[in-house]
This record gives sequence, structure tokens and C-alpha cells, in this order.
Amino acid sequence: MEIEQLREPKLTENANTVLQRRYLKKNDKGEVIETPKEMFFRVAQNISRADLKYDKDKDLDPLVEEFYYMMAEREFMPNSPTLMNAGRELQQLSACFVLPIEDSLPGIFETVKHTAMIHKSGGGTGFSFSRIRPKNDLVKSTKGVSSGPISFMQVFDAATDVIKQGGTRRGANMAILRVDHPDIRDFITAKDDNRMLNNFNISVALTDRFMEALNSGGEYSLINPRDGKVVGSESASEIFEMIVKQAHKNGEPGIVFIDRINRDNPTPHVGEIESTNPCGEQPLLPYESCNLGSINLAVMLKDDNSIDWERLRRVTRSSVHFLDNVIDMNDFPLPEISEMTQGNRKIGLGIMGWADILFRLGIPYDSERAIELAERIMSFVKKESTEMSRELAKKRGPFPNFRGSVFDQRGEPPIRNATTTTIAPTGTISIIAGASSGVEPLFALVFKRTVMDKTQMMEVHRYFRELAKEEGFYSDELMEKISERGTVRGLASVPERFQAVFATAHDVTPEWHTRMQATFQKYTDNAVSKTVNFPHDATVEDVKKVYLLAYDLGCKGVTIYRDGSREEQVLSTIKKKKTGMDTGVLRPRERPKVITGVTGRVDTGCGALYVTINADRFGPFEMFANLGKSGGCAAAQIEALARMASLAMRSGVDPWQIVKQMKGIRCPNPKEAPLGMAEQSVLSCPDGMAKALERYLLGQSPSLEEEKTTAPTLDYYAAGHDVEKDEMEESMIVGVCPECGNSLIYQDGCSICQSCFYSKCS
Repeated sequence: MEIEQLREPKLTENANTVLQRRYLKKNDKGEVIETPKEMFFRVAQNISRADLKYDKDKDLDPLVEEFYYMMAEREFMPNSPTLMNAGRELQQLSACFVLPIEDSLPGIFETVKHTAMIHKSGGGTGFSFSRIRPKNDLVKSTKGVSSGPISFMQVFDAATDVIKQGGTRRGANMAILRVDHPDIRDFITAKDDNRMLNNFNISVALTDRFMEALNSGGEYSLINPRDGKVVGSESASEIFEMIVKQAHKNGEPGIVFIDRINRDNPTPHVGEIESTNPCGEQPLLPYESCNLGSINLAVMLKDDNSIDWERLRRVTRSSVHFLDNVIDMNDFPLPEISEMTQGNRKIGLGIMGWADILFRLGIPYDSERAIELAERIMSFVKKESTEMSRELAKKRGPFPNFRGSVFDQRGEPPIRNATTTTIAPTGTISIIAGASSGVEPLFALVFKRTVMDKTQMMEVHRYFRELAKEEGFYSDELMEKISERGTVRGLASVPERFQAVFATAHDVTPEWHTRMQATFQKYTDNAVSKTVNFPHDATVEDVKKVYLLAYDLGCKGVTIYRDGSREEQVLSTIKKKKTGMDTGVLRPRERPKVITGVTGRVDTGCGALYVTINADRFGPFEMFANLGKSGGCAAAQIEALARMASLAMRSGVDPWQIVKQMKGIRCPNPKEAPLGMAEQSVLSCPDGMAKALERYLLGQSPSLEEEKTTAPTLDYYAAGHDVEKDEMEESMIVGVCPECGNSLIYQDGCSICQSCFYSKCS
């Protein structure tokens, strides 16, 4: 089949922007050399080739066309690594993995190495730290004591910091600890400081025994994983209260019901599930990967706004075929992952555009009609995906671990995939599809985006704009008011019947969020990624009720976010320092008479930057930076930055924290950026200084002459991106986007930028 025979994809301006920034092929200069049409064709051609494994004489043209139009018509999107890597040299197609962590230093650091390989290939990782012996426990080989699982989480976090995921974003991790681990209290508060473990989501694995003790008001046993012996007990209600208070404070930890997850483990004879992927929707065995894709419900309506069940059936079946092929075409980063993934052949087909289809059908998200529709749609997808997997099994055989699986034990017909359905946070693929994210309500109907010349553009959800114009109540003034209020509910200018329909995440009560999650979970093999949103004034008791409701309704886990909880911590810290109430004063170390160091060269768009790092017996002591022959403001600013970095190191600040703060800073304005900066190995002089210090800390020369990384091109800025902070509703802001500097919001279990579309999730 020739690409010229195919129609162009139906994509929005935002979709094209996302594809250009992260998905399309680029040359050595960072210039885009692929169109969206060519990308979809590349993926369709590559994934269809798996059919030749089962029929070497098959004509692939019809299948290539089928797969191409599923994506080009925005009916289905695979996870990001498949779009990025299929048909390219990397050919790593999975979004996330779970790796085992043994209770030994060699085992732990072997997993750190494997994690780095996975992050570099574009995947995220989940871990259970439950097998690591508690802190202060005996280590016979050294006659010392263990530092415990929390200390090793910090090792994984630091490793993630220095590995760029797929060359485009930081890796994402999930850390899980069983509630019966002796270090559970430390784990619950591990992210009390928002600056710690930023590359991790954390969740407590609650057991049935714990929940029974909680219901009875009793205690449960703590077990040392080193020998399986009981070493103490805890009050279940006290630990649960601690979890709830911490989640109320900043959204973490989440919880997973680990015994419930294992009751749905289709291959218990192969192993026990101990962890999930980073956003919690995919419980996996050690060394399993998840191969995900999502159907766009927003395009599953006929002209008369009735659901096109035949189209949904066709797309569901084709998607299962596509995802099963992904497993065969995948170049997995580790042989153990290849063996386990191909042994169980798990796929996770989910949906996105749930909020969109409710808008189109005039159904409020928080209504019984929405719950009933969720049942109808997800049970349909589950039924059709299972039937298609059984049809594939007739042609290709069941998954290799079928014998002994729950399907085999129940005497069911062979099935190709151990699981077929997952509801994931769709992150950037929902932007490519022009759909709302996963099964979440919309974050905002109207918000402002800051563009390059520092003017603001009003972004209005297309269905709301169309309806408002049709009904005659659209105006720029109204859109401005909605962007400020964050909701249309209670707004007299909007007819009441539409106020109910166009619900946003802030309008939906936590109980309705939880009920919706539980409804989709009933027809999902794996799990559902969803955030239960709370208003800022929600109490700890409110959070507790939702956690218990999630358990009672059959959810496999729950993640909550109370509006403004994370930024509140930052603001209170700033206030504390401004008022002088923090009495801890740091004093810098005295400079020795003689000190040794090393100097390296960093090539920047401003010229050669020479960075000197000196150390005393405690470690890095000071930094000097000199920008060739330049003078003026640039030289003064670089000197000031080096002085402040030196002062921090002399005062005992961890040098890695200096790297973390400075690395990634870029010249924000193309008019001010030196010519050629985009082609250099660093994004700015501060970024170059950070990278030089990083290399020094890793035991390498601070010289960066040979390092090659991709910086943003001027086309990136010309496309309308800027480092000005979005003025969207601040209650959902959880940080600053590492790519464009705008605000990150918390949605679908992820940090997402609505300005440049950065997301930690696929």
C-alpha cells in the first residue's frame, strides 16, 4: 500500500503541536522530518507486520489501512511509546513495567540499572519495596544494620533524576509498601516534604487482614520480610488515620487493595502481584509490561447523537488485534520482560472521551444516567474484547501460561490475552485524539493560555462553544467569567439545563467520583486510573469516607487530591521563612588555605563556558564559572550564580539538589537567546553549570564538549509556547512544567501542563 492512497488525519491544532514536539521523527538538528500522516502510516505498517508470524503469505495492505484509519480518524490511540517508536530503531512499545526488588544490595542495584534502561527507552516503572528488610534490622554479611526501604527509594529517585526518559521527559515511578511492613509509618510520611521523592507516586498496599482489623477496631501484625516472622503489631485505625491525614495534606499516599488485586490475578501459578505501574491502573507481575491503548468515545456517536454500537464493536475488535500485535513487534529492554510479557500477553484496552460523550448526550457526569451509560459502554467493550481475544486464540493459540491459569481452572475456552481491559490516564494521547482524558470529568470548560508575545488566548471546550452559540448565550464576557469562576454551575447567564450537563472536576462530589470509578472497575480486568477530587475545605473525615467507600464498592485502589493542598505547603513554607520563624541558621564552612579542583569546558550558544569545581574533605566546596571573553550582564549573572551555588555547598546543601534546581533552565525568549543556542548541548549557561556539576558528582570530567542533547528549537517558541505562567485556576496547580515553565495541574493521577501538553503519563 502507498501512503498517497490514504486520507489525511483529522487532527486539531493542539494535536499537531503535541505531535511535532514529542512524537514525530526529527533529524540530528532537532528539525521535524515526518508528518502526522507519515507517523500513523509508519505505526500501522510496523504493527501489522506481526500477522506474518502467523500467516507468512498474508496480504497486509487491508490491515495497514484498517490500523491507519483507526488512528487517523481518532477512533483509537495506542500508548505513547508505540506512536513514538514503532517502525524506528528503538522499537520499544510499552508504556510501563514492574520490576522486582530483592532484599540484597546486588539485587537492589541490579534493579536500579534495569530502571535506567527502561526510562531511557521511554517507559515508567513500578516497584514493591515490601521485600526489603526494615531499617536497623540485622545484615549478617556485614554485621551491620539495614537502612530500610525508604533509603533505597531515594536511590531510585536520584537515578531517575539523571536519566532522561526517551529523550523527552523524566521517568515516572510507583512505590508500594505493604501495610504490614515494619517501616510502614516512615513510608506513609515519606512525601510529607513536597521536595522529596518527586519522581515517585506512592501507595500503601492494604491487606484483607488490615481491613478486617480496621472494621473491628483491633490490631494487626507487622511482619519482617527477611524471615516472615511477626515483629510487632499496630492499631489498624491509627495507621489508617495516618494514611488519610497524609493524603488530605498533599494527596499521597494512595491506597491499593492488594489482596483484591491478587484475587483477580489471572495467572497465580506464575507469580503474585505486588505492584502496579506509575498511575496504578495496571497491576503487574514482576518483569511484566503493560501494552495499552484507548478508544475515543467522543467519535462513537451517530449524527442523531445515538451511540454507534457497530462502530464501537469494530474498533474494539481491531484494537485488540492491534495490541496483541504490539507484543510480537515489541523490542523489550530486558529478556526477563520479554519472557514474562509474552508468557501472559496482557493488553489493556480502555476508553477516553467520557466527559465528551456525556456532553454530547446531555447527561450530567454526576447522575444515575451517567452511571447506567458507563455500565452499558464498558460491559460492551469488555465483552467484545474478550470475544476477539478468544478468536485470536483459535488462530494463534492461547497465551503460553494459559495452562494452570484461572481460565483453565474454570474450564473456559482458550484466550489469547490474560487481560484485555484497563482504563488508563490518557495524558497526551487524548490531546492527539482531541478527546477528554480517560474517564475523568473535564478539568475546565474555559481557561486562558499564555502565548509567546505574552498575550492570553481563551481556550473554550468545543462542544460548549458550539452549544452556547446555537442557544444564543455565547459572549466573550461570559467566557471570561467562566474562566475566572471555574464552573458554569450557579451562573445565571447559562441556562440551568446546561449548568448540570457541563460539569467539571470541581463540580463533581467525591462520592460521585468514586461511584464512577467503581462502575468502570466492574468491567475492567485490570484497574481504573482516576483522581477523586476534593474541595479545599474538605476534612480528613471526608477523605476517610471515600477510602472506605472505594473499598466497599469494589475499587482496586484510590487516589485523591484536595484542591490546593500541595501549593498550600509551599506557601506556608515561604511564609514561615519570611516571618523569620524558622530558627535554623546555616553557617558556611571556612575555606581551607589549599584546595584542589578540576576545570571543564561547556560549549553554549554564548560561547565556551569554563566551569571549575573545587572540593574539600567533605565533598564539593565551591564553583567558579567564566564565559570566555564576555563581560557585562552575562558574566555578572554567571558569577553571581556560581557564588550562590558555592555558598550552598559550603553550607551543607546536597550538591545534587543544586543540580536539580539549575538543570533544565533555558533561555526563555528566542529574541534574547544567542544565535545557535538550540543546536548546543546545553539549554543555557545555568543548565551547562548544572550538567558540569552533575558529571563531577558522577566521577566524570565536567567537560561537556562531547555530550549531545536536544534543546528546543526556535520553531518551538514560534508555535506559541512561552515560559510565562498560566493564569488558570490555581487550586489544581501542583508545580511548574519542566518543559515550558507554565503551571502543572493534577488530573487523572498525573501532573499535566495544559499549555504545552507535557504529561508524565502516556
